[in-house]
Amino acid sequence: MENILEVKSLSKHFGGFTALSDVTLSVAKGERLGLIGPNGSGKTTLINCISGALFNDTGDVYFKGQNMARLAPNARTLRGIARSFQIPRPFASMTVRENLLVPLAYVRSVFGNKANAEADALLGDMGLSDRAEVLSSQLSQVELRKMELARAMAAGPDLLISDEAMAGLSGAEVNEVLEILFKLNAKGITIIMIEHIMHAVMKFSQRVVCLDAGQIICEGSPQDVVANEYVQRAYLGD
Repeated sequence: MENILEVKSLSKHFGGFTALSDVTLSVAKGERLGLIGPNGSGKTTLINCISGALFNDTGDVYFKGQNMARLAPNARTLRGIARSFQIPRPFASMTVRENLLVPLAYVRSVFGNKANAEADALLGDMGLSDRAEVLSSQLSQVELRKMELARAMAAGPDLLISDEAMAGLSGAEVNEVLEILFKLNAKGITIIMIEHIMHAVMKFSQRVVCLDAGQIICEGSPQDVVANEYVQRAYLGD
């Protein structure tokens, strides 16, 4: 299967601290990949280097065959990489629909009636149609997470990086977000899920990669990764 993303020998240092060390990773087009690891393992640094929030020190990031390593975040978004954030960052003074109109306008140059129609379609996909005219500051936590995903999708990505979209949600709310991610993947969107809720990772992922201390220590099927002694040691200790 064709790879949509290839990370090659990626390293990132902060002063004397090594956040990533020679990380090599590929993601197939249409794949559902789970990225796990204890706090401080390098997960956020890795996705920041992929999305452009950080520049890696060494190595390369290829997306659809093109080297992204020195492109700014907006340039990577234009090429089809979008991410949601662990802590939603809505425009609090805007309505839910208006929050989606911003990426539609500034990433995809879609305006007017067409933009409104696309925003409403996205809100429908997220189960937020009845919240379109509500200020984003009035949304519940799960509604904010859904709107964050909708804003990422408004950029029209081929690759969606979902950064702990389920943190702090109830079991039923986790299932709601999982259902949305499954539907997006069924439409052809490649998804990298960064998540600490292991049953969600197990249910969603076709393949799981585990980071620890800035290195990949294990990758494979969800069942194999969870059973791996190095993964168990990273999460549970000796």
